Amino acid sequence: MDKLMTWMTDKFAPKVNKIAKNTWVASIQEAILTAMPMVFIGSFATILSIVKNYWSSFPDFSLLSTFSFGLFSIFLAFLIPQAVMKNKKIAGVEKQAGLAGVAFFLLVIFPSISADGGNITFDLNAFGTGGMIAALVSGMFVGLIMSLFSKLKLIDEDSPIPDFVAVWFNTLIPIISILLVGWLFTFQLKINLYELINSLFLPLINLGSGFWGFVIISFLAYSFLYTFGISSWVLYPVQVAITLPAIAQNQANHAAGKAVTNIFTSEVGQLFLIGGGGATLSLCIMLAFLAKSKRLRMIGKASLIPSIFNINEPIVFGAPIAFNPILMVPMWINGLVGPIVTWFAMKSGLVPIPYEPFQLWYLPAPIIGWITTKSIMGILLVVILFILSWLIYYPFFKAYDKQAVEQDLELEGE
Repeated sequence: MDKLMTWMTDKFAPKVNKIAKNTWVASIQEAILTAMPMVFIGSFATILSIVKNYWSSFPDFSLLSTFSFGLFSIFLAFLIPQAVMKNKKIAGVEKQAGLAGVAFFLLVIFPSISADGGNITFDLNAFGTGGMIAALVSGMFVGLIMSLFSKLKLIDEDSPIPDFVAVWFNTLIPIISILLVGWLFTFQLKINLYELINSLFLPLINLGSGFWGFVIISFLAYSFLYTFGISSWVLYPVQVAITLPAIAQNQANHAAGKAVTNIFTSEVGQLFLIGGGGATLSLCIMLAFLAKSKRLRMIGKASLIPSIFNINEPIVFGAPIAFNPILMVPMWINGLVGPIVTWFAMKSGLVPIPYEPFQLWYLPAPIIGWITTKSIMGILLVVILFILSWLIYYPFFKAYDKQAVEQDLELEGE
């Protein structure tokens, strides 16, 4: 265990953090996080749809989701190139890069134009998370071209021409080059880049969205890496590339009367993250009310309210769980048990698979269970997972509490 701790701390963690700070990875993370309020609006629309189920005259707010969550890929196509310019410190062209990103993305998704040129038709699904992979690729491509051309300037900085005018001309060549690529593939070669990109990434997405992908990614992001102080945001771009298109497909399938089959969604993940990554609410309650150590009891009580709302940094770094072998092991076990039990509960049909976006992860777990599954079985699953997490943490808690009491006595003796 000591060798693993040393290797993770000295070798692995610095490399992972270096990847997370890479310009391209950081830009994708930043873009997704910037667009998240639009996903939250889709979640509010889900709550309002529950009201309509019981009150038929209540207004239909589903279009709120269509024009927020349903435009997620367009937002990314703008935000990714903008973030790349900012992170590469290429000043003054961030907005132009974003606009070029949107224009290129609209070309990539292969619009159809009427014979008279009066109407352009887009697939609305491509605007939402169905086009997310294409938006990521488009945004990165535009960011790359804009950064490559950043040193080629038609008007120098020393020119008497105003800066905003200089930006107009200095961005002409890269933007024209970007649009020509889209025009060439879409209208001249008749190559559907949208379908091509999706087909290239489909094997990876299918691999990640299966049972092992669901369990391994959930375990790494919410338990294993977290115990070494590595944020789950490191894997966030990978997760959302799988989860957001998955919930969008579930929503479309349900609307069409088809089976809802995608389990690896953020909505499902929220069911086993009871108190946060590693299902730490049970441990927090133990610390607050069962610990004999005054120090642990104080930490538990201070962390209890945040834990109820699935915020567990206070207990992860206060107890601590991070870099503490006694509590790391049960967190790892919970990180595996939660996804596995949830997967089989939904695969067997015992618990309905969520089909509407709901990203309000900071609500208490039983409420999330009811809203996302629209079933009492969702609440029952949360209760069972909580009991399992309690059983897993309890023996380790007792051992750690005993150790903490001895440490407290030593400190008092000094």
